Amino acid sequence: MKKAKTSFFCQHCGYMSPKWLGKCPSCEGWNCFAEELVTPADSGIRAEIRFDGKPLPIEEIPVAEGRRLATGIAEIDRVLGGGVVGGSAVLIGGEPGIGKSTLMLQMMHNLAQSGQKVLYISGEESSSQIKMRGQRIGASARELLVLVEVSLEKILEEIKNISPAIVVIDSIQTLYSSELMSAPGSVGQVREASSRLILFAKKFGIPVFLVGHVTKDGSIAGPKVLEHMVDTVLYFEGDSGHAYRIIRGIKNRFGPANEIGVFEMQEKGLKEVPNPSAFFLAERPQNVSGSVVICSMEGTRPILVEIQALVSPTNLGMPRRTAIGVDHNRVSLLVAVLDKICGLHLGASDIFINVAGGIKLTEPAVDLGVVAAMASSFLDKPIDGRTVVFGEVGLTGEVRAVSQIDSRIKEATRLGFARCLVPKSAATQSAKSAKIELKTVSSLQEMLDNLF
Repeated sequence: MKKAKTSFFCQHCGYMSPKWLGKCPSCEGWNCFAEELVTPADSGIRAEIRFDGKPLPIEEIPVAEGRRLATGIAEIDRVLGGGVVGGSAVLIGGEPGIGKSTLMLQMMHNLAQSGQKVLYISGEESSSQIKMRGQRIGASARELLVLVEVSLEKILEEIKNISPAIVVIDSIQTLYSSELMSAPGSVGQVREASSRLILFAKKFGIPVFLVGHVTKDGSIAGPKVLEHMVDTVLYFEGDSGHAYRIIRGIKNRFGPANEIGVFEMQEKGLKEVPNPSAFFLAERPQNVSGSVVICSMEGTRPILVEIQALVSPTNLGMPRRTAIGVDHNRVSLLVAVLDKICGLHLGASDIFINVAGGIKLTEPAVDLGVVAAMASSFLDKPIDGRTVVFGEVGLTGEVRAVSQIDSRIKEATRLGFARCLVPKSAATQSAKSAKIELKTVSSLQEMLDNLF
């Protein structure tokens, strides 16, 4: 018998090596190589993985996105760009126990209630476990079919026989193909299962949701190419210390990227939060120093959140800088700007920054809020609770314009705020006509003069 050939594959990026390596030359990960069987090129495994298409002039290609399938959960539809597109492949990742399976079961129940035949495939739980979760969240529609299976060939056969409107695979790391000898969850098996499922979705127009595990650093487990293969990548964010859950669109070929949907974890499953701004500001303290409200854009949605700062003299040789929810390096930059430009000497103080509610903010428009909160805490002067600030801060202390200023001002007006500090260069005519007092600032010193 001919001896089987094996190679070593990086479990993070898929890099192949003929021998074991401690460090991956491609992604520089440590201790991530595993031995897998290499399938011969003449085995015929890839024979069915093809579209059998013919080249056409681009002018003759019909443009037909098709009708989007509404999931019955408005927050999911928002993140997907208006619903599920036929034949699309969606990858969902998140921490264990954050609610991925619960949300998928709720979505499938809503679709089944509308008369759609849907198929939920699980390789991690038994059918009785899924039934118990369904009873807890009220998922009991007759058109919701549950299949417990890990064999890729069997799954594809059942999908062909049933021809459902939508399929959920929970999770992609549990599937294996008998044509490969490597273990389930390995790079080869994940790549093989994903490519065949995605091809099947494209050829037959059946949307497929792939639930993926995450590594200890929070990225989706398996080869990075998996995120390139799918049409949409969604990340579940949140932690056990907060009731909220955020599903964020990292990639979307059929809608805006970086859109978010907000949910609240309850006893009967995940409940939509239609007004996230009010949700995050519900317990905001009044007339205290170090607290300010900023408006951040998450995709196309403006969200008002509270930034808190605590500046206190340090008893240590090296002052501490702690930032939760904002970039730590950005905070250090803003501290230096306050010290150099505004004369607020924070070098001998411990500085703690926190975004209330646990949400993570990445856009530069939060700079002005971080600076205002630190200045308020350092001077021990509270900021008017009806004031909203946003803007980017430069190294010379100038306040730069940000995008979508009109949407931010409308959100602040809708929630009853009376004053808004905005960059001077971004005050458009539509913004000036808003039913809220606008204070335009061009530098940090102007901002401090208006606030204190």
